[in-house]
Amino acid sequence: MAFFEAGIKLGAAFHQFLGTPVNTKNAEIIEKAIRSCILLQPYVQNAEVKIDRNKLLNKASSFGYTVLSEDMLKITVTVKVGKVKVIAKLEWDDEKKYPLMKAKLGN
Repeated sequence: MAFFEAGIKLGAAFHQFLGTPVNTKNAEIIEKAIRSCILLQPYVQNAEVKIDRNKLLNKASSFGYTVLSEDMLKITVTVKVGKVKVIAKLEWDDEKKYPLMKAKLGN
């Protein structure tokens, strides 16, 4: 169940926030908002969210912003259900050109 819950948290954050207008001035605010939303959910012990600033700058339009895309996000969530702790990550895989989720048992 812990692996399932971790996947739900990552999937929800991923699909909820893609397309959000972002630039270097509000990237930290968006990271905190995504983290805050994840932390509200059951079984979550911790969450970390990073937006790749280099990719953000490379995609910025002439208007000074772009939209959050799957290749910019790196999310780590720690979930504990009963005695089982899982650490799951979502991040872009350049080789596969796809945002992959990976999970492992935590300590």
